[in-house]
Amino acid sequence: MRKKAVCIMSGGMDSTLSAYMMRDAGYEIIAVHFNYEQNTQKKELECFHNITKALDVTNKYVLNLDFFKQLGASALTDSSIDVPTGGVEEGVPVTYVPFRNGIFLSMAAAIAEKEGASVLSIGVVEEDSSGYPDCREEYINAMQKAINLGTKDETKIEIKMPLVHLKKSQIVKESLKRSVPLELTWSCYKNEQGACGVCDSCRLRLNGFKEAGVSDPIAYE
Repeated sequence: MRKKAVCIMSGGMDSTLSAYMMRDAGYEIIAVHFNYEQNTQKKELECFHNITKALDVTNKYVLNLDFFKQLGASALTDSSIDVPTGGVEEGVPVTYVPFRNGIFLSMAAAIAEKEGASVLSIGVVEEDSSGYPDCREEYINAMQKAINLGTKDETKIEIKMPLVHLKKSQIVKESLKRSVPLELTWSCYKNEQGACGVCDSCRLRLNGFKEAGVSDPIAYE
């Protein structure tokens, strides 16, 4: 039997590269996408389907988590909180969604146990990210331990986070090396047509392309 990896895929650059790395390592990809009532939900879902088509993935899960809208407390899910556009600042930004990755990993673990997958893949980036606490390597390792304690004895799941210590420019270069279709990915926190270019996520992405010495293939307003 071919080894399987459950890949959490947002439609963004980081999780897409992570999935391509799992494919190149010989894993059968089981793709998982979460609709959590985020600002760019429609665009991210479209990107997910386009990327999984390019990856030739047939086993896909799209899970709807509308309670995040009720929870609020994030500029990504609460329309009363503006997405900041003044530049990346120190500390945890208002775009942090409370315990999002913990919830995503828990649900992906359930899928992995059902599918008999040995690996979960998540595209967290610790050093060159927006300061989200649920993107730290220490936290992901703790989640792996908790998942294995809370599943059947024969279930052994490893959480792979191949980008955790990379900078955005390195992610761009690695993506190009592996022929990852970056033109199909989306990073903007605000817009679903032309990317805004000024939210934290757009700034980090654009800076990564600039430092890598190549142009970003997506459209900006």
